[in-house]
Amino acid sequence: MVSLARRKPFTADNALKTFGDGDLLIQWKKPKHRRDAAYSDQQWRALPEYLTLRQIKVVITQPGFRGAIFHIVTTLLDPQKYPADQIIELYRQRWDVELFFRDIKTTLGMDILRCKTPEMVRKEIVMHWIVYNCIRWLMNQASETSKAAVRRLSFTASVQAIRQWEPLMLQAKNNLEEQRRLVTHLRTVIAEKVVLDRPDRGEPRAVKRRPKSYQLMTVPRHEMMQQTHQGKYGAQGA
Repeated sequence: MVSLARRKPFTADNALKTFGDGDLLIQWKKPKHRRDAAYSDQQWRALPEYLTLRQIKVVITQPGFRGAIFHIVTTLLDPQKYPADQIIELYRQRWDVELFFRDIKTTLGMDILRCKTPEMVRKEIVMHWIVYNCIRWLMNQASETSKAAVRRLSFTASVQAIRQWEPLMLQAKNNLEEQRRLVTHLRTVIAEKVVLDRPDRGEPRAVKRRPKSYQLMTVPRHEMMQQTHQGKYGAQGA
């Protein structure tokens, strides 16, 4: 399932079949092979000349969203088994994936990788994934216990709760029964951190705080120390 952005959308006149208003059965022709393509000429020749797809027109009436009309192209061709409104709703829910990426990069701090070698960078990314999956696993347990939807539980509040309970967990590391009791209470606390349901909420792509007027560190630190500051608040003899 993709959003049609670069291709010109089909109309009812050049579609194979019309399922409904803005719901069309179409065919995409195989594009010409390019030298910079990720696949070889042999692989390109093995591809079919046409792809039979389904194009669904989406009209946005929610204020604050970019664009008013876009098209979804999918391989789910059966309109009875996969109604257009359900596909549109599924595509709308993809925003949750963006929020999950934000949890990993911003809340867990993976927006800036601090390791220097490729091997250590890979290990750093894997460790973030492990921590993220463990927290999500704990949130899933809390959701099953409280019957609250897991997507409504706050990831940030869950991380804060785990950090607050960490000293107690470390004190009870030699007492299995006490650990289980603490984990049960921790799941209860996480289940209480429910985020309000705000569907189709618009988030402006803007920075709230103004950046500091410092120059960027584009050379090693020892070389930077010998250069004169170019910012507004330059230091004497720096």
